[in-house]
Formats: sequence, C-alpha cells, structure tokens
Amino acid sequence: MSKTNVKPLGNNVLVEPLSEEERGSKTKSGIFIPETIDKERPDQGTVVEVGPGKLDENGKRIPMSVKKGQRIVFAKYGPDEIKVGDKKYFIISEDNILAIIE
Repeated sequence: MSKTNVKPLGNNVLVEPLSEEERGSKTKSGIFIPETIDKERPDQGTVVEVGPGKLDENGKRIPMSVKKGQRIVFAKYGPDEIKVGDKKYFIISEDNILAIIE
C-alpha cells in the first residue's frame, strides 16, 4: 500500500488497483489472460485513503463502511483514474464498491 498526499472528499475512496498477479489474471501455468477478456468484470484494489463520508439531509455525517488497507471489489466502470507521480490510482464513490475481500 502506498502513501500519497491525496485526501478524498465526501464518500469517495482512493484505491490502488491490484497488479495482474494479485488480481489473478494469470493462470496457474503462468499464462496471462488478456485484459480484453476481463473488461466486463468488476475490478479489485487496496484502499489507500478514505473520505469522511457524505452528509445526510440533516447535516449528520454518515460513516464510511471501508477502511484503509482493506482489499475491495468495485464496479469496473465506476472509478475515475488519476496519476500521482508514476503510480495509477482510482477515486471511487463508496456506492461503486461491491464487496470487501477478507
């Protein structure tokens, strides 16, 4: 997990995408599955930073359900990609997070 100076706002989460090896895009025999085959599937990553949560209609902060360091599954077309230095990250709304991998 990387350190950045990017702090998400509201109910947004900064995620470092998993590498192909971590994601399992490689078969046991060492063959990589082309990215085009994997396009429609959700993707995975590690939570780097978490926003404070969104406000409800009464102005009360709704706590986030994910924490730094957790591995998550998110909708493939939900995130916005950003680059910090030479590293690629995603900013994802908590609504686009599908699951926490334990």
